[in-house]
Amino acid sequence: MKVKQLSKHIWSLKTWLIIPIHVWVVVEEDGVVLVDTGIGLMTKGILAFIDKLEAGPLKAIMLTHGHSDHTGAIKGILKQRSVPVYAHRIEIPYAEGKLPYPGRKKAQPSIEPGLAKPLQEEASGELALIGSLKPYLTPGHSPGHVVYYHEQDQVMLAGDLFTSKKGQLRKPMKMFTHDMKEAVASSVIVRKLQPKRLEICHGDSVLLPGQQIDAYLAGQY
Repeated sequence: MKVKQLSKHIWSLKTWLIIPIHVWVVVEEDGVVLVDTGIGLMTKGILAFIDKLEAGPLKAIMLTHGHSDHTGAIKGILKQRSVPVYAHRIEIPYAEGKLPYPGRKKAQPSIEPGLAKPLQEEASGELALIGSLKPYLTPGHSPGHVVYYHEQDQVMLAGDLFTSKKGQLRKPMKMFTHDMKEAVASSVIVRKLQPKRLEICHGDSVLLPGQQIDAYLAGQY
């Protein structure tokens, strides 16, 4: 597993399974949080890195969505660390297997029922800040997909909202995206927040993605 520090508070952990798979460790004042868990084979490496980092205990797991390549290490991690798992309330019934993901014939659970807690919502309907990370609902790849924005470091952890190639934004993988039009529309969050750095599960970093977003939305990427 390849480890890379992305910013003052954020680290990327990467493995390969035909395509790259990234998860992210975010350092908070009282410990660390893990954004996505990748596949089961990453369990040992994730926990070893958190221990080696010596930035405090694992406090929570936060999911961008419930596809199995983002939830695969949850079971192994929870056997060794008792921490809460968060996902958007819209996503939870699909991840638990109560509903089939749109476009799929059968429900396929990726987490145990009752395991994930819904991300807290403000009275305005916006998702509440968790530590240093602000979640934003970005549906399309999955019904309850979210991205997490670290305002201090100006880094967006975008899950599967995009893929990338040589630093250029690309659409998410078509075969796993139930509504591509909605997914592309959700990417306006990049225009709104203008992060310095965009991190993607199945791709490399995109720097200053706001400079590309108009062309992306126009279908030029």
